[in-house]
Amino acid sequence: MSLTDEAISRIRALIQSGELSPGTRLPPEHQLAAQLGVSRNPLREAVKALVVARVLDIRRGDGTFVTSLEPRLLLEGLGLAVELLRDDTLLEIVQVRRMLEPAATGLAASLISTEQLEEIGEHLNAMRAASDDVEKLNHHDAAFHRAVVRATGNETLSTLLDGISGRTLRMRVWRGTVEAGSSHKTVAEHEAIYNALAAGDATLAQAAALMHISTTESWLRSVLGDVEGSRDQEEYAEPSIESVPGR
Repeated sequence: MSLTDEAISRIRALIQSGELSPGTRLPPEHQLAAQLGVSRNPLREAVKALVVARVLDIRRGDGTFVTSLEPRLLLEGLGLAVELLRDDTLLEIVQVRRMLEPAATGLAASLISTEQLEEIGEHLNAMRAASDDVEKLNHHDAAFHRAVVRATGNETLSTLLDGISGRTLRMRVWRGTVEAGSSHKTVAEHEAIYNALAAGDATLAQAAALMHISTTESWLRSVLGDVEGSRDQEEYAEPSIESVPGR
């Protein structure tokens, strides 16, 4: 472990123990370095790293503070990490969504308020009106799902699912562009989710969400299979006369 990593670990230990609680200002640099048993340079690098991770916040002229440590703050970098994942991990992202979102939708059905249901209904109506506009439809598609998950009241779950939504949203736009009739299927699947939420039926809501996401996953598997098959055919195809070097 490097000296910087060791300093990070020791600061985290102070936070986890409650000695440095959310909103607390860190001691002066020389004092904290002595307390942690590290020199100032590794401490500075550790502080920089924890600022990037949104664990610490430097306020010019006032000092360095522990942030609120709320999930939305600590996990907001997840979206950037997902954006940097390779395309061949896209199916894994959809699988993660399939594991989390149906359960969240079922929970939402038990907790949803009238106002939250109205918001979801507004996005559904906008999806119906935008059935011929893939970009607009998918904008309200994403907003529909965010509103459903927010109805759970679970900020950590909302942040996690929102973090992967950007990548899956682009995939849904792609599907809407290349697959005939996909917009009408999408709207119908969202109507099933909405109706289950309106009925307060957690089991049905979970099943409707699972069906919706599984449909997308099945489509993606078929597309990836076609792409892989095309690559294999190109790799093992007999070279034509025109492709032989020197001709």
